Amino acid sequence: MDTTIMARAIELSREGMHAGDGGPFGAVVVRDGVIIAEATNLVLGTNDPTAHAEVVALRRAAEKLGSFTLAGCELYASCEPCPMCLGAIYWARVKRVFFANTRHDAASIGFDDTLIDEELSRPVGQRSIDVVHAPDQRARDVFGEWLAKGDRVEY
Repeated sequence: MDTTIMARAIELSREGMHAGDGGPFGAVVVRDGVIIAEATNLVLGTNDPTAHAEVVALRRAAEKLGSFTLAGCELYASCEPCPMCLGAIYWARVKRVFFANTRHDAASIGFDDTLIDEELSRPVGQRSIDVVHAPDQRARDVFGEWLAKGDRVEY
């Protein structure tokens, strides 16, 4: 782990918080020791509930690299990634994540993901938000077209 890069992620968390853009979270994407992208939490500044520092940093890195995959990259975060961010990290194929504060530390200041963790473990019909399976053959047909598509890009 590069302590200088972690210090940058932590400083970003402070900068974004004081700017009023969002909570105290920062993230940096690195490849081969070189910073590719960095971000603060922008939830409040953009009114985008998905604009967590990790997601914003991943988006910026993918744009800069011109690739949907960030294989070979590492992510430094001022806090343990939430379930949404962790999902994005897996989809991006990041090879390693370093984080400073834990999710328990985040919960202690009002950023608690416990509800999401519990909801994901429940069957779809037992979640607090109505999630309804509405099977439709047309949707299945599109999946079939995807499988038959000769030029599809696997990801």
